[in-house]
Amino acid sequence: MAMDFLKELRIQSQNSGVSTGSKWLKSKGKVFDSFSPVNGKLIASFSTTDRAGYDKVIDTALKAFEEWRTVPAPRRGEIVRQIGEALRENKEALGRLVSYEMGKSLQEGYGEVQEMIDISDFAVGLSRQLYGLTMQSERPGHRMYEQWHPLGAVGLITAFNFPVSVWSWNTMIAWVCGDVCVWKPSEKTTLCALACQHIIADVFKKNGVPEGVSCIITGDKTVGEWMTTDPRVALISATGSVRMGKEVGTAVAARLGRSLLELGGNNAIIISKEADLDVAIRGALFGAVGTAGQRCTTTRRLIVHESVYNKVKERLVAAYKKLTIGDPLNEKNLVGPLIDTDAVKKYSAAIEECKKEGGKFIVEGGVLKGKGYESGCYVKPCVAEVKPDFRIVQQETFAPILYLLKYKTLDEAIAIHNGVPQGLSSAIMTLNLREAEKFLSVAGSDCGIANVNIGTSGAEIGGAFGGEKETGAGRESGSDAWKAYMRRQTNTINYSDRLPLAQGIKFDI
Repeated sequence: MAMDFLKELRIQSQNSGVSTGSKWLKSKGKVFDSFSPVNGKLIASFSTTDRAGYDKVIDTALKAFEEWRTVPAPRRGEIVRQIGEALRENKEALGRLVSYEMGKSLQEGYGEVQEMIDISDFAVGLSRQLYGLTMQSERPGHRMYEQWHPLGAVGLITAFNFPVSVWSWNTMIAWVCGDVCVWKPSEKTTLCALACQHIIADVFKKNGVPEGVSCIITGDKTVGEWMTTDPRVALISATGSVRMGKEVGTAVAARLGRSLLELGGNNAIIISKEADLDVAIRGALFGAVGTAGQRCTTTRRLIVHESVYNKVKERLVAAYKKLTIGDPLNEKNLVGPLIDTDAVKKYSAAIEECKKEGGKFIVEGGVLKGKGYESGCYVKPCVAEVKPDFRIVQQETFAPILYLLKYKTLDEAIAIHNGVPQGLSSAIMTLNLREAEKFLSVAGSDCGIANVNIGTSGAEIGGAFGGEKETGAGRESGSDAWKAYMRRQTNTINYSDRLPLAQGIKFDI
């Protein structure tokens, strides 16, 4: 089954994990194995990047940048349009590989590839809209404006939970901006990255794109450190844990580079006494168990008004009983496995910690065993009644554990909501206009994303994606997030025969 995906996507076992586009470089790095959390089987093996290979990749990327930056942006957009078409043609095979290597449901695998297609379409339009402003000069006979130029090499470090879409958020935008990209995918989902490179290489070759515009380096933390400390890489866009983000941010800041960090989330939904409970339960359920709780936007806390608390609790228990857990390539299953057995250990440890602090589980968790669960990565989504000050509630556990909390007033709910170190996604379920507007006001949610009557998970590419506090800094995807991948230049043109100085300064000889 897995090999069918690999054949369709032209991935070979023992393939190099180092690429500058259509070329795959020989590397003396160690061999990594990719195992599927679906059944624990080996999918393929690949060699990782050694230092010589890394330097070769960066040198090739910088050489390509000299040519790529001069290609008109609409022409770059046309090439990205063709990438979108190639992704459409490979959606089924790539979506199934995403599901098999990462473990998310098949529908989510297809959805992730669709997100790549959507951001490609967005980037095509953007290629004709990299606008600068015209300003009024205080000096007669002068014109002022600003324009945007590409940065250079953009380094991308992505996480296992979205093995292809987050990369596309960055690359499609960076490419139309005129940058070249060097991608270090998670070592847990490297095969998905190699598949993307094969798809893109065909498009680039057909259009005469220089070798080095799309590069891949593979390996562990050491390979990532080469890139984060490398002054040749203008921007590092990193997705991962808060711990990782602090290390990356510190390293990049030490060389005065730029970083775009998308880190942890501890997202909550407030369910008002005036909520549509049908909508609220559906939003909370998908938010909590989608991707087996392994999204940065996963709903981890449900803050419920005391008057509807028991009703919400009863409906949640009933809904959780209907969840089907198993092979994610079987579309009847709504919940797949965690990424590996280390994630399972963290899930189990979080449950024990919650119980020690006094948490009461209304939906019990546990590791699933037996036929169909041989990989040891399948767990039961669970729900616990907790208090806001529990230590475990303040943390992000990358697993399907939902914490249930009670509130009396909206001010109390917002305080509970904001009372965690993370600040990515948030939502309120209410039909009360005043409650909705307050939640979206400066006195409401402190997150980068705030929703009304939809869940915390499932952001569209048209909006800028990112968070506040320990979630990191910067925005990806839509809106004006493209500015992160370019440098601003202010220009003043004197078309007069005089040279007046700003601020009325006189300097006559």
